[in-house]
Amino acid sequence: MDFPFGPFVLVPGGAGFLGSHLCDRLLERGHCVLAFDDFSTGARSNLQHLQGHARFRLLVGDVSDVLPAAITAARRVFNLACPASPAYYRRDPMRTVLSGVIGTWRLLELCQRTGARLLQASTGEVYGDPQQHPQTEDYFGNVNPIGPRACRAEGQRCAETLCFAYQRQRNVSLGVARIFNTYGPRLRPGDGRAVSNFIVQALRGEPLTIHGSGQQTRSFCYVDDMVSGLVKLMDSPLEGPVNLGHPEEHSVLELAETVLRLTGSRAALLRHPTPADDAHRRRPDIALARRQLSWQPSVALEDGLSETIGWFRHELGLGAKRSYVGSAATA
Repeated sequence: MDFPFGPFVLVPGGAGFLGSHLCDRLLERGHCVLAFDDFSTGARSNLQHLQGHARFRLLVGDVSDVLPAAITAARRVFNLACPASPAYYRRDPMRTVLSGVIGTWRLLELCQRTGARLLQASTGEVYGDPQQHPQTEDYFGNVNPIGPRACRAEGQRCAETLCFAYQRQRNVSLGVARIFNTYGPRLRPGDGRAVSNFIVQALRGEPLTIHGSGQQTRSFCYVDDMVSGLVKLMDSPLEGPVNLGHPEEHSVLELAETVLRLTGSRAALLRHPTPADDAHRRRPDIALARRQLSWQPSVALEDGLSETIGWFRHELGLGAKRSYVGSAATA
């Protein structure tokens, strides 16, 4: 790969919501960055502002296929190449499992050959509908292995198994992050996440869809904070798994009401049945990240939602153009 200097950082899934913000941060830190994406869920528009950047390259490909020789010079690998939003992974569950398992295996093989360190972006979904609250990293979870969410949850549980097998038997350097609900600019309309769904519906004056009672809880982490956690984990010798997410818990109904207030919308709330295997409560215990990485989120929910709403106003043609590159303090 023709970079002007030095080895590069590889970001499979680099055109996605979280991956594109990670590329921004890595470039801010002076790295050469290669984003690797098949655009099954990512978007070229997320990386458009990086066109022509001297230290950035984009390579189109599927991480589940044989990896191109051009990526073998990578010295760090952030694996974000797996669908994270329900609308995508439910639409193509087989691809979701394969990208999580086969894709991770291919990257582990690469790291074994080259000595690169792998950061595996796993998910809080590995805890399923948890019976322990908040969730600590030593909790084994409560996952339905054949349910409609299993492609994401079990795919990432198996990917974690592969990671630690390679670490124990083949000395691959790695860190595993369990990522909880992340939001911010560059989320895509219609991706099935509560934040993007509510904001788009509120701005369009459409009813906000609440599944079940709305009392189920989530912990929402702004994208700048999450990127800081990923970078800190990569920079550390910590293997994990380590929870990365916001420790504050909010009900889905509370989130909807906050979005209505911040957008000034008078849209109604529309009740829908609860999806199968939907978690009743989810909140990460981040004591390990605080202790080992000196990391904790700093962006309050209302502040992060305001930034995200501004982004969507522009995307929907309802506001002035915004130029967004992560605004929180860099790690």
